[in-house]
Amino acid sequence: MPGKRVQFDDETWQAIDAVASRDGLTFQEIADEAFKDFLKKHKQPVGLKAALEESVGAPTRRKEKARS
Repeated sequence: MPGKRVQFDDETWQAIDAVASRDGLTFQEIADEAFKDFLKKHKQPVGLKAALEESVGAPTRRKEKARS
């Protein structure tokens, strides 16, 4: 897995650190959630399976369960 460095202003880092401490999360867990939400917001599939499902218009698992 490639690693990247990011920089935050002090106030943002303090807020991230407070959430991590409060919720017992690592920075990696917070970053994973944030980037997953970001990609979902911009309708960017992650991985080959997701890209193929989107390209053929396959229903998601959530939609399939709702139909049952």
